[in-house]
Amino acid sequence: MPAPSTDPILTATTADRLPPGAVLLHVEPGDRGSAEAAFAAGHVEGAVLLVRDEVMTRPMRPGDGRHPLPSPEDLAAALGGLGVGWDATVIAYDRQHGDNAAHVVHLLRLLGQDARLLDGGLGAFTDPLATGPATARPTVDREPRPWPADALPDIDEVAAHVAAGGVLIDARAAERFRGETEPLDPIAGHIPGAVNAYYGDNLAADGTFREPEELRARFAALGAGPEAVVYCGSGVTACHDLLAIEHAGLGRARLFVGSWSQWCRDGSRPRATGPA
Repeated sequence: MPAPSTDPILTATTADRLPPGAVLLHVEPGDRGSAEAAFAAGHVEGAVLLVRDEVMTRPMRPGDGRHPLPSPEDLAAALGGLGVGWDATVIAYDRQHGDNAAHVVHLLRLLGQDARLLDGGLGAFTDPLATGPATARPTVDREPRPWPADALPDIDEVAAHVAAGGVLIDARAAERFRGETEPLDPIAGHIPGAVNAYYGDNLAADGTFREPEELRARFAALGAGPEAVVYCGSGVTACHDLLAIEHAGLGRARLFVGSWSQWCRDGSRPRATGPA
């Protein structure tokens, strides 16, 4: 499937800077009740609520990481129910600085959708925000597309990639990478051979993405490129690094969906602590 030719990061602080006819997705993690409350408190006019944990993942099974991918059929049904057809330009944002919306954008781009991340998230939008529940868009039929296996290496392929000297980037905070703390998974540390590029360091002081030249210098020094693999705790914030790498002009690197939450639960896998 053809990859979108657009830059994955969109700078638009007002509605008149958004692409005409774009579908705006307000992305919230967690349960529906909390997501609906956050959406009702303030959102971009015309946006549709996407509850990440309902749409972009499925329940965890033994051997999985914390956010396994949904089936193509379930994803197509959920997005069609939100009125997101394949011909739509999707602009996704969240209340952070892309922590959750980047996950949506990267995965949709992998499937050939023209999807972009609103730079700076909701906080960077200067138009008055709408409040209250969302107005539903008409549903559409959306044909399922398979996940591209070459862009989503599994745990064995990641192990082989590292053994062959391939570049593996860990997007978590440095203290989690070093194994000093682990708030979400049962074991602290990182995959041996990984280098650390905390996703929060993709941002300038105002919460928007750093200039492409700065990001290119950052990730080129780590060897990032189309063959590199990026992971985090569960495959979500790794997508922030993936969009930064693409925004920097270094191509589209690959996502290890299971990430540390899958790796650390497999007793046969080696684990490391300390700096890279």
